[in-house]
Amino acid sequence: MKQIVGVADMKVSNNLEVSLITYSLGSCIGLVIYDPVVKVGGILHYMLPESSIDNEKASRKPFMFADTGIPRLFKTAYKLGAKKHRIKIYVAGGAEILDQKSFFNIGKRNYMALKKIFFRNKVMIDKQDVGGGIDRTVRIEIATGDIFVKTSGSKEVKV
Repeated sequence: MKQIVGVADMKVSNNLEVSLITYSLGSCIGLVIYDPVVKVGGILHYMLPESSIDNEKASRKPFMFADTGIPRLFKTAYKLGAKKHRIKIYVAGGAEILDQKSFFNIGKRNYMALKKIFFRNKVMIDKQDVGGGIDRTVRIEIATGDIFVKTSGSKEVKV
């Protein structure tokens, strides 16, 4: 059963029949977490690095921002039995698709926000596919923890 994680959205599951997928990660970041012991996985698709640019929007859409979405992703996984030290982490996105001259650097800033949060919380990324000028689609199978990535014009590959 496929569950779509939209833009500025998050889903966490321990249902072994579920596959979580998020599409069109350009400058956005797709953060995938998985605890193989309890088989809990989740995806956060965030758009912007810091909620301080619009506190009202952040309260309505916390998954839009790195600093409000990332903690909620982990806390939701913990409620389903995941443990920080067991969680495997995959990061995708952070491209500069609409900003070829790197004027705004949204993709890079999104990635740096994640790295800053992870550094403060002693969290390590296991695998990543970030930057460049391509969009990505990411999928995780909850039963196995297998993660798949598809870029424009190519076939889906397991990472």
